[in-house]
Amino acid sequence: MTYSIIIPTLNEEKLLPKLLNILNDEKLRKKYNFEIIISDGGSTDKTIEVAEPRADKIVKPSDSKKQNIPIGRNMGASQATGNILIFFNGDIYPKDMFEVFRTIEEKFVGSKYLAMTCKVEVFPKEQILTDKIFHSFYNFYFHFLNIVGLGMGRGECHIIKKEVFEEMNGYNESFAAGEDFDLFRRIRKKGEILFARNIVVYESPRRYRKEGHFKILFTWLINSVYIMFTKTAKSKEWEQVR
Repeated sequence: MTYSIIIPTLNEEKLLPKLLNILNDEKLRKKYNFEIIISDGGSTDKTIEVAEPRADKIVKPSDSKKQNIPIGRNMGASQATGNILIFFNGDIYPKDMFEVFRTIEEKFVGSKYLAMTCKVEVFPKEQILTDKIFHSFYNFYFHFLNIVGLGMGRGECHIIKKEVFEEMNGYNESFAAGEDFDLFRRIRKKGEILFARNIVVYESPRRYRKEGHFKILFTWLINSVYIMFTKTAKSKEWEQVR
């Protein structure tokens, strides 16, 4: 079994090294056959410089046109050779990458599941009570959406069988936001999604600190409603927060 870890980036020089160092653990590299693909959206900081010695492939835009996250993910996937596609955001890191691979091999590969996702929490050292409350709700709610058949997996961690990703034609590149919900919603119509509650990825709290949890939750809900009923996203741009 081979894996392709695809990471879309845009000016992530500060947070990206943490994820890449975890993925380049010597024991992890020896045990699992995976490639690391950085799909950069036109960073103007040192993201590429940070990524070059730690990534197997770096994909860059072919022109100066502004690139959003779904475009970046699709571009990375187009260069992937793995049977399983693992999409991570550049501002996250897994609690235990060995556990991620173990769960994929024991519960996902060869199973009825078409895609897989997991719990998301804020960086432990920066977590506050509000983060704990809201993420407990987020994780329960997103798990519930998969159970009732709507489908959901936050873009911080999407794990998809390559043939399923190709059948779905990847992420909808016209969506500035909600592309993660849209893809998992389409996948859920075809089959089941595994929500692995034993796996946690930690995300930066920077957006919550700037915009607040309620605003972000409202934005997610509005985009979800628009996607379900109009097949378009309400948000025209997902603002960069660095």
